[in-house]
Amino acid sequence: MAETTNLNIRIDKELKEQAEVFFNELGLNMTTAFNIFVRQSLRQGGIPFDITLNTDGFYNPANMKMLRQSIQDANEGKLTAHDLLGD
Repeated sequence: MAETTNLNIRIDKELKEQAEVFFNELGLNMTTAFNIFVRQSLRQGGIPFDITLNTDGFYNPANMKMLRQSIQDANEGKLTAHDLLGD
């Protein structure tokens, strides 16, 4: 196994907590996730995703919260029928 070293980084506390939950859902810890990021950066010769101000507005936090609530409501049988076409 390769020799390892420690790396200390600063990150917003809430962001770290959210990342830990997210990576845990993927079966990863923060160390493994960071190592994947660094390896992919080195393989691709850059950041392994686009860094842009142009984001898909649909997948913003407010819409995702509403979607999760709708899924929960559907699972709990709380949906009502309505006309999608309007008048």
